[in-house]
This record gives sequence, C-alpha cells and structure tokens, in this order.
Amino acid sequence: MAKITAAEVNNLRKATGAGMMDCKNALVEADGDFDKAIEILRKKGQKVAAKRADRDSAEGAAIAKVNADNTQGVIISLNCETDFVAKNDSFVTLANDLADLALGFDSKEDFLAADFKGISVQEKLMEQTGVIGEKIEIGSFRRLNAPFVGSYIHAGNKIATLVGLSANVDGAAAAAKDVAMQAAAMSPIALNEEGVDQETIDKEIEIAKETLRKEGKPEHMLDQIAKGKLTRFFKDNTLVNQDFIKDSKMSVKQYVKSVDANLEVTGFERVALG
Repeated sequence: MAKITAAEVNNLRKATGAGMMDCKNALVEADGDFDKAIEILRKKGQKVAAKRADRDSAEGAAIAKVNADNTQGVIISLNCETDFVAKNDSFVTLANDLADLALGFDSKEDFLAADFKGISVQEKLMEQTGVIGEKIEIGSFRRLNAPFVGSYIHAGNKIATLVGLSANVDGAAAAAKDVAMQAAAMSPIALNEEGVDQETIDKEIEIAKETLRKEGKPEHMLDQIAKGKLTRFFKDNTLVNQDFIKDSKMSVKQYVKSVDANLEVTGFERVALG
C-alpha cells in the first residue's frame, strides 16, 4: 500500500474541493494514484446524485454576466437543496466561474458539455454533488443580445437580471442597471403589451368581468370596463409601462427616453430562486 502524504491529500482537495478525509480515503483506495483518486470521488458524486435525483433544488445562486463590450449577457443559476450551501463562499465562487464560461455558449446543452478545468461542466456538477452531499445542477440558462446589455444581481444572489437597450449611448450603463434593478424588484411578466400571451390576456379579462358582475355592473358594460382594467394590468406587469421605481412620476419607457430620446428597452431576462 502506498504511503499517502499530507501534501498529496491537500493537492487532491484543491483539485476537487472534497473534504480532507474523503480525499485521503480516495487516495488510499487508489493506492496513491492521483487521477484514479479523482475518478473515485467522481463516482461517489454519481452515487450521491442517483440517490438525490428526486430532491428539490430550489436554492442556489443566480449569476448574471456581461461580455467586455456589453453586447451579450447570460444568467445561470447553480441550484442546490439548501440555503446553507447556497451561501457558502466556494459554492458562490463556482457559480461565478461557471457563469463566466457560460458567456461563450448559446445553449444549456453545449454549456454542460463544455470543458471546465479539464472536465466537462456536467462532470464538475457531479463531482460537487459528491463533495457537498446535495443535488447540484444548472437550473436556468438565459442569454440576451443587444446593442447594449446591462445586468444586476440582487443581494444574496437570489435574483439576477439582464436588460438590453437599443444603443450604446452616453448614460446607457446607468440606465441599463436602473432598468435591470426595476426588473428584479417588480417582476414584470413581459417587456410590453405585445409580449403578453393571449391566454394571460383572456384570463385577466375574464377575472375582471367576474369581479364586475359581483359588483352588480350591467352586462353590456362589462367589455368596456374590462378593457380599462386590462390597460391597468399592462401598466403594472409589463416592464416598459411600469412606474419607474426611482421616480414614480414617469414610466420605465419615459425614464429611458430621458437618457436619450431614441433609446428603447429591447428585452430583459430575469431569474429568481428560493
């Protein structure tokens, strides 16, 4: 049996993030073979993942990243089972490292297959499942392209947003961040009226009509009053029509126009955990 040194254990720990005893036991089982020990730890992750496949992984870290010229952004969520793990510094660091990598990929599938420090992202997640003892997975993967993209991550990494603007003008960075904060705080369901699906619209109209009937309004007036309520629904729930949280005297659309008369919000992405 090979003699396992403290330095070898520490090197395996740095490479995998596994606990000291897990690393020592893996090296003992591998008879000192470093690569074999890593494989043993990965197989342990596979076994843990199989046992916890049906567990809920609603906690984690939502991370938004934007490329150097602010034309592309990505949000990923690294999901886990408990808030305790989600707040761990090494977990948040891993989430940020993975988000940096995700900027280079257009799909979740390609990202999971991508190389991450010598192994695939999917293999890294499996490895960390064994290390942490919880189900670890990529939940959301969202991309946004625009002439200018800004981002915002709410404290605690529970909400991350991206906002696209129509041009990279003076003040675009501040405006994009302000609107990204708006999207995080106010949880709009769509960019504008056109982005709301017909099923949602029909449902809101029917809710409004039923409420009006209970209030005793005449049947022939219901359609017209319901349309007014739908307008209010759009104002409250679509990003560009919402009251701007920093100045409720203007809408988000009006705020962006105050930065530059031709500037528009072209899109947004929002991921929330917990």
